[in-house]
Amino acid sequence: MHICFISSEYPLWKSGGVGSFLQTLGRALVKEGHMVSIVGIGNKEEQLDDKGVQIYRLPVSKVPIGKFLFNTNAISKKINELNKDAKIDIVESAELGLAFLIKNPSIKYVIRLHGGHHFFAESENRKIHWWQGLKEKLSFKKADGFIAVSMFVKEYTAKYLSYNNKRVEVIYSPINTDLFSPMDSIKKDADNITFVGTICEKKGIRQLILALELVAKKYPNIKLNIFGREWFYKDGRSYTKMLQDKYKELIEKHVIFHGVIPFEKLPEKYALANVCAFPSHMETQGLVAQEAMAMEKPVVFTKLGPGKETIRDYETGLLCNPYDINDIAEKIIWYLDNEDKHLTIGTNARKFVLDTFNVNSSIYKNISFYKSLIEY
Repeated sequence: MHICFISSEYPLWKSGGVGSFLQTLGRALVKEGHMVSIVGIGNKEEQLDDKGVQIYRLPVSKVPIGKFLFNTNAISKKINELNKDAKIDIVESAELGLAFLIKNPSIKYVIRLHGGHHFFAESENRKIHWWQGLKEKLSFKKADGFIAVSMFVKEYTAKYLSYNNKRVEVIYSPINTDLFSPMDSIKKDADNITFVGTICEKKGIRQLILALELVAKKYPNIKLNIFGREWFYKDGRSYTKMLQDKYKELIEKHVIFHGVIPFEKLPEKYALANVCAFPSHMETQGLVAQEAMAMEKPVVFTKLGPGKETIRDYETGLLCNPYDINDIAEKIIWYLDNEDKHLTIGTNARKFVLDTFNVNSSIYKNISFYKSLIEY
């Protein structure tokens, strides 16, 4: 098969959970003998090869009005060009990606539910933007099938959008458990709490920083190491700068912002951590918790959304209320107080990830789903 993914995220040029997932899935599909292309918008036009995954980056529109239409048209043209060279069987996109794409009747179109506009607007109690909402509804109508990355995102999305009687299957995103595996050669730092992800409000980073103040009362040398890209308000203000200004003394004493690091370097950072904390306000599934779990790390994860699909409380990790700084602090302190529990929880966590999020199982399920659409 030839599978073409539409995405502007990929670790070679832009960090993000969707990009990391695509790299893991794409490389695995290539190993299975399939052809994988990724078409996305970037700052410049270029073609890259990532272990057999062919990546086509297209220049972003410089016209302020109609940018989405321009970019979609550019993607459509590139897909048609690739299809002429090597027949495309599947085109896969995120929730809004098919809205104005010109469909080819010989290709099947899939939406993978990572969390679209309706999902996050409703879960964050903000209004649906009419334009974003319209694009998402148009996109859903064009899809021939849907893949949800968790049961939660499948059921939650169905409250607000119609799958139009098309097939919807839950397939967990795979984790590269060879890359993310225990690193016994690296000694963990007892004072190291690690967070990986975009530095924004919905990832719970503000509550995590505030919880650290409570943790520091018992463990005064504690440090929170933050790895991830910055998020900016619409007016261009940096969310990180806001945190640094508002919580200056706390951050100077206990927090280190490391910025974005190469994906392949993440295992080393997880290995140094005593505890990994990801108190997201909302997730469709996420990857960072499972990556740390695959390395047998003690993880604090959100109890909201797919939290209970990801962690069995006090067996494979700990779940927290991401809005409650006392609860976040209590869960971190529990780990720091109970070092003797780390090995059991870490071993259970890796086994759970190997059973539930392993690449081989995920690849088989994805290929089977794609084939079922092609043969339908």
